[in-house]
Amino acid sequence: MIMRILGEGQYEVTEEHMNLLNELDAALQSAADAGDEAAFTTALSALLDAVRSLGAPLPVEQITPSDLVLPDADTSLTQMRAMLSDEGLIPG
Repeated sequence: MIMRILGEGQYEVTEEHMNLLNELDAALQSAADAGDEAAFTTALSALLDAVRSLGAPLPVEQITPSDLVLPDADTSLTQMRAMLSDEGLIPG
């Protein structure tokens, strides 16, 4: 799966890591639903760090459609609420 972090780049993440990413996404969704700014910031940072560490960065010159677009680390809770679906950021 190709994931883009806005303002940063794309990462190719294999299927084997999706369960962990879905768990991190669920924590992000819970924090956003609760309106807990501190937990939200921590959960977003953990999700983005996991994508960076588990995914393989794609070369900047490689143009590939993204399967999923994640916000950057500076995204506010209010902005995130507009992006979240019932399944969070990562479907599944």
